[in-house]
Amino acid sequence: MTPQAPPTPRPIRAGFEEIYARSLDCVHCGLCLPACPTYLETGREVSSPRGRVYLMRGVAEGRIPLAEVVADEAFLCLGCRACETACPSGVRYGSMLERLRHEVERAGLRRGLARRIERFALRHVVPRRRLLRAAVDLLGLLQLLRLDRLGARLLPPALRDAPALLPRVPSRRQRAPLPEIVPAEGVRRGRVAFFTGCAMAELFAATNAATVRVLAREGFEVWIPRAQGCCGALQAHAGDAPFAHELARRNVRAFAAAGLDAIVSNSAGCGAALRDAGDWLPGEGAPLAAKVRDVCEWLDAAGLREPLGRVEARVCYDDPCHLVHGQRVSAAPRRLLAAVPGLALVPHADPSSCCGAAGTYNLTQPAMSRAVLARKIASLAAADPDLVASGNPGCLMQLRAGLARAGLRARAVHPVEILDAAQRAGSRAARGSPPH
Repeated sequence: MTPQAPPTPRPIRAGFEEIYARSLDCVHCGLCLPACPTYLETGREVSSPRGRVYLMRGVAEGRIPLAEVVADEAFLCLGCRACETACPSGVRYGSMLERLRHEVERAGLRRGLARRIERFALRHVVPRRRLLRAAVDLLGLLQLLRLDRLGARLLPPALRDAPALLPRVPSRRQRAPLPEIVPAEGVRRGRVAFFTGCAMAELFAATNAATVRVLAREGFEVWIPRAQGCCGALQAHAGDAPFAHELARRNVRAFAAAGLDAIVSNSAGCGAALRDAGDWLPGEGAPLAAKVRDVCEWLDAAGLREPLGRVEARVCYDDPCHLVHGQRVSAAPRRLLAAVPGLALVPHADPSSCCGAAGTYNLTQPAMSRAVLARKIASLAAADPDLVASGNPGCLMQLRAGLARAGLRARAVHPVEILDAAQRAGSRAARGSPPH
């Protein structure tokens, strides 16, 4: 019998070459399924990482059309990357998802007013400091006049939850730019740059200020380059890869100074995006990516030298997805919090699963976002903490909204705010001052 010739390989669809190559790492074992929030909610194989990898490979090989079902699943995924932690084969799912979303956008499969508003905001407002500040000023005025909820009625239905998610806008004085150089206190241990971020600088200005104070007290000179800008994370998640990569290129130039021990970020999403610069900009982005450290990761590795005073609180630590799965930082924040006298670090049942924030996901996919958040809030309610600590602005906003909606007493805070309070308490104790 004449042996049959092997089948001719299918041509790979243009734009899917890298997606296809990475899809071959998937061995279809299914270990990712229990880690996937959307699979847990729907029970659908197509809404799991394994199912979505199958879709991506099918589109790449021309067996599945690049159509609505692929687009829907690409954007139903939270991009939490928990599947990467669970995967024994090292599938780089997050990178594949970003590339798939870019191809979905290129194919014109995302439509509607909400998508147009999102794209306009992410291209023309968020990365432009003055416009972003003006937009936040307007939001602050609306909050002051109690018109923010009323104004939400003018938005598309998918965006009407936005006011409930946003924190109270800090004053203009609180949001003033930080000094370009903050000297180290005491014996200098090194020099770091601080990445201020977009949402952090405007909506979490107090957290940024606390981060710089903690670093300076720990002996690090802090450089805050004026030329830095948006990290590109939200744009990449939304499928606008070229724009995200251009933003990364600007930060490569902004942080190109010699003599830096690290580039410190207090936002898990920003830190993950900056670390992805090596993948986004091969060769060019590697020096930036190599120096990025989360603030808790950096302080834990350096070791705290300042005496910490008592902070009487029961605290649940909740892992931001892009810190625990994207940057593989989990133990460091817990070690730092455990070192604070008086603080009881309380475990809860669901610390490393997604809270449903996922960039703009809680606006573009509100139903699934709330379902995912409900699991998290139930876990926190059972633990009944005073504080929930998490190191990402989107997570803090999502958790605050969920805790308030559930009527729980816990407040969501950044871990560095707890460290700042403990350092101040330690300083007062050293001077013999009474605690506040």
